[in-house]
Amino acid sequence: MDRRSVIRVVGGALVAAVALPKMAWAAWSKSAMDANESTAAMNELFGMSDVTTSAEVKLKAPEIAENGAVVPLEVRTDMDAEQIAIFVDKNPSPLVMTATMGAGTAGLVKTRVRMGETSNVVAVVKSGGKLYSANQEVKVTIGGCGG
Repeated sequence: MDRRSVIRVVGGALVAAVALPKMAWAAWSKSAMDANESTAAMNELFGMSDVTTSAEVKLKAPEIAENGAVVPLEVRTDMDAEQIAIFVDKNPSPLVMTATMGAGTAGLVKTRVRMGETSNVVAVVKSGGKLYSANQEVKVTIGGCGG
């Protein structure tokens, strides 16, 4: 491999390294993340906040989180999910996670979030242009958001 080929490969890699993060954040909703109330965050993220509780949305969360700095959450659905989001009502920024689901992918997300205090956790699934949810209260014994 000559010097020009090496420069071309390294240059291409640098361009990709700069462009990919911008593409990954292109759909990020700053206003939804900045909202300080769950309904407002839903309106910013989905353009609506009319949510129907559904048994098809399954939220797995601990009843008691001994350490609010690391609370494991799982959302699962058999619906044709377009988007899945998780809200923690009493967090300073209630929207803690959102995932856009590709066609034909399983409706499953797992994450770990920080919770500063005992709060209601709401999983919202957008399917067929409508919002469906499941919720659960998680009791926090040691705060994770500066507590």
